[in-house]
Amino acid sequence: MAPLEGDTAVLTVQRQGDSQAGLPSGPFDPSIDRTFELALRAFVTSQTGLGMGFVEQLYTFGDAGRETPQAQLGTEKTGRVVSVGYLALAPVAVETTGEEALWRAWGEFFPYEDWRKGRPAVIDEIIGPWLAHWTGDDHQRRARAEALFALSDRSAWRDERVLERYELLYETGLAYEAARDRGQAPPQEARRVGLPLRSDHRRIMATGLGRLRGKLRYRPVIFDLLPAEFTLSQLQRAVEAVTGQPMHKQNFRRGVERAGLVERTGRLDTATGGRPAELFRRRSEIAGEAQTLGLALPIQR
Repeated sequence: MAPLEGDTAVLTVQRQGDSQAGLPSGPFDPSIDRTFELALRAFVTSQTGLGMGFVEQLYTFGDAGRETPQAQLGTEKTGRVVSVGYLALAPVAVETTGEEALWRAWGEFFPYEDWRKGRPAVIDEIIGPWLAHWTGDDHQRRARAEALFALSDRSAWRDERVLERYELLYETGLAYEAARDRGQAPPQEARRVGLPLRSDHRRIMATGLGRLRGKLRYRPVIFDLLPAEFTLSQLQRAVEAVTGQPMHKQNFRRGVERAGLVERTGRLDTATGGRPAELFRRRSEIAGEAQTLGLALPIQR
């Protein structure tokens, strides 16, 4: 993931012959590749031209049937496909060399996750009615739907539950991939709840976004999405772009100062188009420490 025009973007690849884009991916050959990570770096660079910095292992995806509908390599069907996912962050959505590679805002795949301009209309117009029909008189189903999508006054939006929300949409048939994987025509409403990706790559993306949102609260990973020097407004916008929620400006700045995560550079940013803003950098003392300091997230309701 990387910043792109004020948003957080994900690098996708549209392979020749595929009807849908996916995440950069490739096979692991134990006779050639010494580690999973080295294999990852090699095929991402070959597909996109992107040289990767820090990466961390995300999750191992091996559910039965997850390879649908890509279960072929050449002319022979594969067996069960197991994928090891990685999360990588970059401060700039650098230009890629692969014609098939494209940076896309995560909101294109999960529009219901973006609350920066208020409650997304798609929740009340599409998702709420769809889930109401699915729940019927089942109280457990209703409680689950309400809790995940904040469909009642009793339920608060929890931004880190990205994967659970996507899996509910898949289970109920509203996610485009659900109909595709069952060999059915997707409902007309499916496109309104996000662009599909090949195989189960949207589920993998949801896992990564949820992990990143959760990490903000206990590790300063947001700095991996920022240049070396930044204004506090840029820091706030980066946090909002990841969480999909607006932050209370003054409370956010007080929280950053109390956490001691940044320090002043003594310089001003004159490229803001208005009043010059003070530039900050990540406090050098915490760069080598066990990173257990997160950000307070004063969400503006």
